[in-house]
Amino acid sequence: MRRAPVAAIIATLLMMAPTAFAAGSTKADPAKGKILADKVCAACHGVDGNSAASANPSLAGQHPEYIVKQLAEFKAGKRKNPVMMGMAAPLSPEDMQNIAAYFSTQQAKDRGASDKALIEAGKKIYRGGIMAKGVPACMACHGPSGAGIPGQYPRMGGQHSAYVLAQLNAFRSEDPNVSRANNQVMKDISSRMSDNEIKAVAEYIQALH
Repeated sequence: MRRAPVAAIIATLLMMAPTAFAAGSTKADPAKGKILADKVCAACHGVDGNSAASANPSLAGQHPEYIVKQLAEFKAGKRKNPVMMGMAAPLSPEDMQNIAAYFSTQQAKDRGASDKALIEAGKKIYRGGIMAKGVPACMACHGPSGAGIPGQYPRMGGQHSAYVLAQLNAFRSEDPNVSRANNQVMKDISSRMSDNEIKAVAEYIQALH
């Protein structure tokens, strides 16, 4: 299969950026979001958005536009996860924006690496990509520290390595029951990476702050 060059991938990302998270543009109320988060989200994502279980993403400090987008796509069935689809189903657009506003104001905790042996390999990929495979540097969109770009690309720094690993594997999976199909660019990028490369990047991302 013919692969698009790195420049084409980055160009596609940049063209997507202005409209990628437009769903979260309405003014939101973090106080109302906290009430909902305590009832609906805290058990898996933590009261302050810092999840204790590595299978569940931390949402503290995440860009609200990104949270809104993911909740809307869970509700619409565009992103598949039985638990999250059920949780998102009763939420209104206003509820989603309020929840996102609350989590975005919380302080993300530093985690450090769980497998330090992989840090250097992950750093090379995150900061420089894999030229031979046409994999662009992760920091081109997610930033050197993993902070992302509000309204465009999600914060990644400090995210659980196990969660990042699972998502990259879901992006590259062709199994319709497993595949994460709500971002074609990430599907293309992850499909070029080996198991070890994905694991190394995931470890480096967890150590970022």
